[in-house]
Formats: sequence, C-alpha cells, structure tokens
Amino acid sequence: MKVCSTQFNYRHGKRMHFPFSIAMLTAYLKNNKKIKDNFHFEKSFIFRDQMDRYLEDSKNCDILLCSCYAWNWEITTQMAKLIKEKNPSCTIIFGGPQVPNRTEGFFIKYPFIDLLVHGEGELVISNVFLEFLNKKDFSKIKGIETKEFRTEPEKRINEDSLPSPYLTNIIWELVDRQESEKWATNWETNRGCPYGCTFCDWGAAAFNKTTRYAEDRLFNEIKWFAENKLEFIECCDANFGMFHDRDLRIAETLKQSAIKTGYPKYFSSAWAKASSDKIIPIAKKLQEGGLLRDVTLALQSMDEETLKIVKRANIKFDKYSQLTQAFLENGITAYTEIIRGLPGETLDSFKRGLEVVAEDGKISTMYIHTCAIYVNAPMNEPAYKGFHKIKTKTSPMYTSHVIIPKKDIQEYEEIIISTSSFTHEELKQMHLFSWMTLTFQIFGILEMISKFYNITYGLGFIEFYEKFIKYCQQSESEFSKEFKTFTNYIEKGYSGEGWNHLDSSLGEIVWPIEEASWLRLIRNKENLKNELKKYVNFLEKEFDHNTSLEKLNELIEFQLFVLTTRNEPEIKIQEFQFDWKNFFTSKVLTKNHSKYTYQNKVKEDDPVLWGYYAIWYGRGTQQFKIFPEHLIDNKEDLQIKIKQTSQLSP
Repeated sequence: MKVCSTQFNYRHGKRMHFPFSIAMLTAYLKNNKKIKDNFHFEKSFIFRDQMDRYLEDSKNCDILLCSCYAWNWEITTQMAKLIKEKNPSCTIIFGGPQVPNRTEGFFIKYPFIDLLVHGEGELVISNVFLEFLNKKDFSKIKGIETKEFRTEPEKRINEDSLPSPYLTNIIWELVDRQESEKWATNWETNRGCPYGCTFCDWGAAAFNKTTRYAEDRLFNEIKWFAENKLEFIECCDANFGMFHDRDLRIAETLKQSAIKTGYPKYFSSAWAKASSDKIIPIAKKLQEGGLLRDVTLALQSMDEETLKIVKRANIKFDKYSQLTQAFLENGITAYTEIIRGLPGETLDSFKRGLEVVAEDGKISTMYIHTCAIYVNAPMNEPAYKGFHKIKTKTSPMYTSHVIIPKKDIQEYEEIIISTSSFTHEELKQMHLFSWMTLTFQIFGILEMISKFYNITYGLGFIEFYEKFIKYCQQSESEFSKEFKTFTNYIEKGYSGEGWNHLDSSLGEIVWPIEEASWLRLIRNKENLKNELKKYVNFLEKEFDHNTSLEKLNELIEFQLFVLTTRNEPEIKIQEFQFDWKNFFTSKVLTKNHSKYTYQNKVKEDDPVLWGYYAIWYGRGTQQFKIFPEHLIDNKEDLQIKIKQTSQLSP
C-alpha cells in the first residue's frame, strides 16, 4: 500500500530543512517487518511551490501522513482537502504540535481529516498501520481521535526503541539529494521540557519529563552528518546544555568532526533556560570547532509580576549581567530574547526592561518577538485568557528571511493585541521602542552616542529614544523617513495586512524590519554621518548642553568607526584626539592621542550578499559592529591576533 506524507517548510536562502518528524515516523514504521513488507513510502511533500506535482503523486495513495506546525497548517489542510477530493478512499492522518488538544468543532471544520494523533507519534502510528492491515478498527488504539471517538493518551515512548532516520538512511529515501542546495538537519539529543511557561507548548504536561538518546547513537549520527557533508545542524532540544557532562561530550565530538572533516559547519540550539556559567565550556567546545554562532540568554521579560503570570523563572539580572560579562571575556556571542505583549507587562515595565538591557551593554544581539498564542500552549486555555482579558487577532504569519514562493498559501497565527495590563495602542508603543532599541542601540547606529550622553549627562536610554521620536516627528531626514516606514509597517501589521517586509534592493527575501532599517541607513557612510550630526545638534539644543564641537565630531567619527559599513578596507585604522576606548570601558574621557584598529568583519563586494553577511547571517555573531573593548591599539598586535585566530580555525 502506498503512503504519502507532508511536512511543508519554507526555504531560507539556499537552505531547506529535512522532513525530520516524518523521517522519525517512517524509520520506526519500517523497523517493523510486517509494516515494511506491506507499505511503500513515497518521498515526502515539503516544497510549498510544488503542490500540483504532489497532487499528481498522491492520486493513488492509501494513507497520507501530515506533520503539522504553526508555519504549515494552512497549506497542509488545503493539500489534504484536495487529495481527499481526488482520492476519497485515502486515509488522512494529522499529527504534530499544531494538532489541537481541544477539538470542539474540529471535524466539522475539517471533515476530510480521518484521524488525529495526540502526543508522540511513533508508537501510535505503528499501531494504526498494523490495524490498517487488519479490520481497521482503531477504537482500541491509544492516543488517537476520530469523528466518532477519542482514546486515552499513549504512554511516553522509550527513546532507545527509536531507530535513527539518519543512520538507517531513511532520510534519503524521503527526499532527493539534489532538490535543495543546502539541506539543513534537525537533530534531537533529548525530548521534553521540564518548564511550564504559559506562552509555550513545549513543556505540556505529557512532555514535562526530559528523556535522552543514547550517546553512541548521537556520536554515530555526527559521523553520518560529516560523511554526508551536511553543514547545518539545528538541534531540536528545548534545553541543550542542561545535561552538562553529556552535552560537553557531544560538543567535543562535534568539534572534532568539524576540525577533521569540515562538517558540520554550524550548530544551533535552544540553550538551557536556566543558563549558567556551566554552559560556557560547552559553548567553547563548539566555538573551537567553528560551529558556534551564539548562545541564548533568554529573559522574555524583565518584570517580576509578568514572569510570575507566565510561569517563567528567570535568572536574576545581577547573575545575568555576570554571565554576559563571562561570555564576553570568553569571546562567545550571547543574545537575549524578549517577548513583547506578555500578560502582566505594561508599557512602563517593558520600557524599563529595555533600559536595563541597554545599560548592561554586554550582549552581542537581541531578538524581540511578538507574543503569539500557540494552539496547545497554557496561554490558550479559555480560563487563562479570560482572567487576563487577553484579546487576540488572527494575523498573517511573520516569516523572517524566507523566500516566498510566487504561488503560496498564506499561513496565520494568533497574536495578542491587548490584555488587562496594556491597551492596543500601548502595544504599538512597545513595538516602536522595540524597533528603536534593536535598530539603533543593539545594532549600533546610535549606541556610542546614547552611551556618551548617559555617562556624561545621566540621560537615560529610554529618554534618549523618546527624544529620538520627537526628532523624527519634527524633522525631514533619513531617520524620520525610516521612522515613517516603520510606523506605516506596524499600522498595516496590526490591521491584518501582515508583517512580511520586502525590499528588493536588499535581496529577494522577507526581512525583519529592524534589519532592513539598519541596512538602508548604513548603506551610505557620509549620509549617515550627516544624520548623526543633525540628531546630536538636536539633543544639544533640547537639553541646553554645551559639549565642545571637537568632542562631538570625534564622538560621531568613533560611532561610525565601530559600526560595520560597506566599502571598508580589510584592516580599519583611525586616529582620535580623545581616548574613546577608555571612555566607554571605564567612563573616563581624557584628551590623549589614540589610534585604534580592527579587522573588518565583512568582506564582500556584492551589496546584497554584504547585507546577508552583516545582519542576517551575522546578527547572531555580531558582524554589524565591534565592542570598544575589542579594539586593538596598534596594527602589529592586530596581525598577531589574526594569525592566532587563523591557526585555531578548522
């Protein structure tokens, strides 16, 4: 019998993800001889622009397995509906995180779906297939739901019973090697999450115990990745690094593989939520193999009341600050995550949180996410939503850095637009401060200038950016032009027109608005210098300061110097009359002739690729700027450092 499957995804540049979930199911199914002898598994449907071909391929299929996520629900349901119309006898089975636990009215809306799988799928699907060969009476199979009945949950599966889709080469049976230029690999080293954050469905009650795969299996899979020349490893663990000794050995094996074979080249993961200095040795191993982009130090919110409401126990910020300093000293890039629009947050508390992060100043980059409500997250429970007066809007899904197919089916997500603690208009203000913090502070366009006024005059970062809003509203400038672009963007976004920002001059991908703003503003260094001068003059008048013109001009030159801009020499060198490096590290400004140098971070002539390397690929590794403390005082020391770095590289 013929089995088809779907796990649709988006293409990110040249990268396409393997259908990992379908591969795990297929490997488990084919491990049963009776199933292997009676079913033939077709290649999985994953490319969003090939629906016509997939419809033709599925016209005679007996079973359709659909792996459902937030980013493929609409295209999956549409595909299943069309297949059912052409092939009514096909049994259509849905599973995955987007299959709702609460199913009131589900089969009325989706009558073409025959069976839902709740929870882990391998054992459940295996039992379904065996019964498919029998009387097709699925009522005694645990973990499923049909139009007629729902059975009790299946117990958690033993990870040791799961064959590897890689070591069995099942993955290559489900895809064509040549269909994607760069296949990206999803990889589990454990399953489950011990936390119960209300905004996340990872730590659902059935999966709050974390189980681990055998180390021998994982080490053999790393060897397989290298033999198959797979560059991108995306670890699916919720908390990589929580099993310190084991994860240290995994990192060492990845490092040795990268050094000896050149593969893999990149490793990314959601790091342990309770991040501590224990993960630094793990990160160092990956860094030594050239595999590490960054490490997550996730905050989600800086407000204690909000963290209680969402059941998120953050590390205390003094410890967090110590961690960011430790990562900085070890040369490891660390980024922070904030969720905008959590219940309990207020506009003032959100701004205070951004202020604290800006004052710390040691993180390499930052991501601020819109609070979306996932179908099985605790936040989606009616009682929780009612208590916190959560109002939502169905919004076109934001898909950063993807190439949108010409013929595509729009995906949607449910986003919070107000709660008992903030209004819709206040949420828009949070979004505005998010954009300014990322584009101008974290990405560096105004960072040195804001810090100068903070150190010299005690001007807070939020007040600095409140003045920036006033400046943009009153002036005609490149900054005000970008400000208007952003305000139009959020008005359209919150009205339901979607969040995907396109600018063909920057490349044919969907850009995060903060990255696109940064690219447009830094494309002409002289124009940016003039913009900085105009804004500094505005600040001086607003506060009636009398900072010397010599200082201000040098401050602007230093701001531009530490910022990554195009058409720069391989080695950047500049002389200053003031010791700005010392000022931004020890807060003392002396008139002392200084000469700084560093290696230009992005070497690329093509303007589109330059943007990719600087702020898309380079966002996690901070290619868009350099910290003042990392500046070298003379060219000879820089040459020594470059030589040492090249000797360590795999």
